[in-house]
Formats: sequence, structure tokens, C-alpha cells
Amino acid sequence: MLRLTAWAAICSAGIFASIGQCAESPFAARAERAFDEAQQLIDKEPTNVAALVRFARAAFDWAEFARKDDQRAAIAEDGIAAARAALQHQPTNAAAHYWLGMNLAQLARTKSLGALRIVRQMEDEFKRVIQLDEHVDYAGAHRSLGFLYRDAPGWPTSIGSKKKAREHFERSVHLHPEFPENQLGLLESFEEWGEPQNFERQSKITERVLAEAKSKFTGPEWEPSWVDWNKRLAEMQRKSDAVGKRTSSKGGK
Repeated sequence: MLRLTAWAAICSAGIFASIGQCAESPFAARAERAFDEAQQLIDKEPTNVAALVRFARAAFDWAEFARKDDQRAAIAEDGIAAARAALQHQPTNAAAHYWLGMNLAQLARTKSLGALRIVRQMEDEFKRVIQLDEHVDYAGAHRSLGFLYRDAPGWPTSIGSKKKAREHFERSVHLHPEFPENQLGLLESFEEWGEPQNFERQSKITERVLAEAKSKFTGPEWEPSWVDWNKRLAEMQRKSDAVGKRTSSKGGK
């Protein structure tokens, strides 16, 4: 999975940068197969909450590889329906609330009008996850709110807030420092906010965490994430080197 970059669509689980979102890629084939298998399971057990949550997650993953907005919207709406069905049986199921929010993010990508309403629904779902179990998906609700508050326009247009973004990114790192997406989200935010000292400090931490994570997050299901994480880390390292060169240049004058 890859983090969404559009302000109206969050990622998390870490996802939605660019891995070459080609419908013929092995990542896409794997996501489609997982979606089909999850669909078959809920066809057999339509009231099985675990199966419904699994389908909602699979829908989120598969929607990333949609060729067109109408396909992405249809897949996301299936995921939304499954998550809501799970919540009818278990209203306090944190994972169901989380994947509901994430599929709403996918749906928001397809909307120009009405996106703000969906964004507010996403915000509500992620806040609910935090109330129930903030550890879901390696603090995914905090991470998702961090991206949402960072990338959304501020008041009165939308809900963007640098203060809130910082709080949620820092909380995600506090809860699950071992998860690369949490560290990268905070690192990229320091770069975006123009905080060179925090950026340099976080850069060293992120490099160490990603090196250690290579032995923890392994297997085919993590391959798309590693393509994304490695690319983003390389970009941040490039910017860190540039900051270092500018600092050295000033010191030499």
C-alpha cells in the first residue's frame, strides 16, 4: 500500500505515492486477487465481522490501482458498505471504523464537489478509532489525521491545521516508532514546514528505523510499501544533503 498524496485522500497504512500505479503490475494483480478472495468470503458469510473488515481493507488496497475515477469510486463504495455492515454488528470495532475512513479517502479522490463533506467524515472516523484503539494499523488513525491536517486547506476552506498535524504525527511515532510510514510522515512534514534542525534530527532517526525495519516488515504484502518508502527516503536524503551543503557554504564564508 502507498500513502495518498492528494489533500482529500489519506494514506496509511501507509500509502499512495508513486510506484507506477499500473493495472498490469504484480502489485495490482496481488491486490485484485486479495479483493476477489475477500469478496468470496463475505458472499459465504455476509455477517462475519472479521470477513467484512478484511474486505474493506482489500477494497482500499485494490482501489489504488483503479484506472479511472468511476472504477475507484465503485471499489471504495464497496469497501465503505462492508465497513458499515461490520459496524452494524460491532459498533465499537476500531478496525472497521479505520477502514471505513480509509475507503472514504479513496472516494474523496474521485470527487471535486462534495469532497469536503467526505473529508469531515474521514476525520470523524479516525477520531473514533483513536477513542477505541489508537494502535490499529501501527497508529494509522493518528498518521492519517497527520496527513489530513497537514495537506488540507486551513480554515475556513477546510480543516487543515499545522498544530494538529504535528500532534498526530508525533503521537504516531511515539506509539509505533518502528513503523517506517510514521517516521517518514514526520520527516516530510518538517521539510515542508521549513524546520531544518528538526528535519536533520528526524532524518537520522528515519534512516535508522528504515534500516532496522527491513527485517521486520517482510514478505510480498510489504513490497509495494518498500518501493514507496525507499523512494521517499531517498528524496529526503537528497534534500538533507542539500541543506548540509548550504550550511557548510555559509560556515565557510
